[in-house]
Amino acid sequence: MATGMVLTLCLLTLRDKRPKSARYVLWPRIDQKSCIKCMVTAGFEPVVVEGKLVEDELQTDIDELHRRISLLGADNILCVLSTTSCFAPRGPDDLPKVAALCREYDIPHLVNNAYGLQSSKCMHLIEEAARIGRIDAFVQSTDKNFMVPVGGSVVAGYDKIFLNDIAQMYPGRASGSPSVDVFITLLSLGTGGYKKLLKERKEVFEFLKVELSAVAEKHGERLLSTPSNSISAAISLGGDCDRKTFTLLGSMLFARNVSGTRVVARGEVKEVGPLKLNGFGSHTSDYPISYCTAAAAIGATKEEVVLFVKRLDKVLRKWKANLKDSRVQCSNNQ
Repeated sequence: MATGMVLTLCLLTLRDKRPKSARYVLWPRIDQKSCIKCMVTAGFEPVVVEGKLVEDELQTDIDELHRRISLLGADNILCVLSTTSCFAPRGPDDLPKVAALCREYDIPHLVNNAYGLQSSKCMHLIEEAARIGRIDAFVQSTDKNFMVPVGGSVVAGYDKIFLNDIAQMYPGRASGSPSVDVFITLLSLGTGGYKKLLKERKEVFEFLKVELSAVAEKHGERLLSTPSNSISAAISLGGDCDRKTFTLLGSMLFARNVSGTRVVARGEVKEVGPLKLNGFGSHTSDYPISYCTAAAAIGATKEEVVLFVKRLDKVLRKWKANLKDSRVQCSNNQ
């Protein structure tokens, strides 16, 4: 099963290990619908914990997390669901501090590590958190980390009994295809081949940031400062345009076979399950600017980055020209 459904199984497994009053999941906000759906599908109530803005980066607000625990009561909280890998400008959660808080209050701690297996930084956070605090399980996607078709995930942790309980929770029989896909891929790559890809990904990401910074400055924008994020980067998109104008930029990129980028406009409101999230897409209610993200996941090459940046440059030039023409026309009409 994919990451979201496996997280649902993890939550359901925790249900029998917590007091019957435990119906809340403390969730440092990350704007991906599957994160919300996994909590709602399992029958629990998400409690959104907004991050704090440090320069351009959204980071975990430990004080707010502590306040929510005190307010709700530890026995009424099923777990904390934190995140490592995510789209910029959000950084990974401060797992060691979150884990220490969970150990202090004896609250389970699940980690959404969807992209994180390919990032040594994310894995170090998990190891450090487990050393000084509490982590019950962390879940990573097979397609994002092993370059296989979508539909699989890996559950890991430090308690074999709990992991076995998660496995036993699944009703019926599951498909073996994701396991076979991973097995074939790893057998083909070997340990050396996979480690080589991990090393190359780091180099490609640094190259991506340099190239994005250059093209951003060329168009009067800038690379956002998100030093904690080791997979995704973002550039600002200035102007007081409406959301449709920013959506146009995303569609222009997609029409040129650029997929995976996210164009996020300020002020979008989205209802997902029981939650109404202001500023959806930016991981916070009021991020100060609109922006566009790009990521360097495992398997990406410098040649692909060069091609992407070349197309981004052309699209930004055309988009900015259209934006300028629209403003002139609007001014003349007034």
